[in-house]
Amino acid sequence: MPQVTLGLSMHRPEMIPIISRQMRRHESIFLEEPPVEGFADMLSGKLSVDRYLLEQDVEYPEFSRALCHLLRELHHEGRHIFQVEPFLEVLVRIHEFFAAGHGPDQIQKESLEYPVYLAERNATGALVAYYQTVINGTFDAAIAAIEKFARNDAARFRLRDSLRAQALAPLVQKYESAYIEAGAIHFPIWRLLQREVLPGTRVQPLFLADEALNAMGEKGHLYGPGDLLTLRYIFHPRMASSGWAQLLAARSLIHSKIIEKDEHLEDLHTYPHLVNELTCIRMTNQFSLVDCQLLYPRIRRATSLEARQIVAEYLWGLNPLEDRIAGSASE
Repeated sequence: MPQVTLGLSMHRPEMIPIISRQMRRHESIFLEEPPVEGFADMLSGKLSVDRYLLEQDVEYPEFSRALCHLLRELHHEGRHIFQVEPFLEVLVRIHEFFAAGHGPDQIQKESLEYPVYLAERNATGALVAYYQTVINGTFDAAIAAIEKFARNDAARFRLRDSLRAQALAPLVQKYESAYIEAGAIHFPIWRLLQREVLPGTRVQPLFLADEALNAMGEKGHLYGPGDLLTLRYIFHPRMASSGWAQLLAARSLIHSKIIEKDEHLEDLHTYPHLVNELTCIRMTNQFSLVDCQLLYPRIRRATSLEARQIVAEYLWGLNPLEDRIAGSASE
């Protein structure tokens, strides 16, 4: 019976040792990225990691650099490593199609490119509208914009995860054991893939951050309010807006401002990014809709560091209620 592990993880440098231990337990590894030129040469050592990454658009460069060095080791040890992410692969083709002078109206509606284009267009458009609203809009408008983006982002994730599960199913069954890399938001791939593989093949989801959380005496999965809202619409796409959804949207406004966005390489054994994520989730989980409405005008134009200080002072009760209300009314 093939052993298939879905490794759900945050893409931070401190997770590399945990990812390494899990990947080494498997014969094959399937990365969450589309096939790109130079990958095989990077694995073999013909192309340097830095040169390889120079050609890629990576969100977390330090994590990507460490992962590439790990993959090199695994390749030399005999693991089979593949890049499998059909949605992004199709998206690359669409960008090349547009770069060649074609327009959206020339995409064949019967092609796979068409639903991918629509999903990406709708999600990106909603994200841009959200950014614009956060800068100049009201609190209520920002909440509505976040919910709209979450719905469109969820639709994009449903298509992306479905395409990946279909592509992975025949590949993972060629090996006695397979490790599938995925971000934690892609948890639904577990059930999608389980439906696609042959009877007797078990797909095991594994939240890699749990190991670090357990070491710190913590429990639960690391999902911020924005991720929880998106997952809500992934699993329940037709669900109407509710007070709970609005609260998650409001909390995500605060969470997105206070979360640490830069990568750090110091003291990785203390899990700095994971601790920051856990701290921010705990802080925002304490807020009601009214709390978020009071905080929003005070942090919307603040830096992340300033926003964390403002939120901390709010929680510690250092600011009188009258000042908070006055600050909110002045915006």
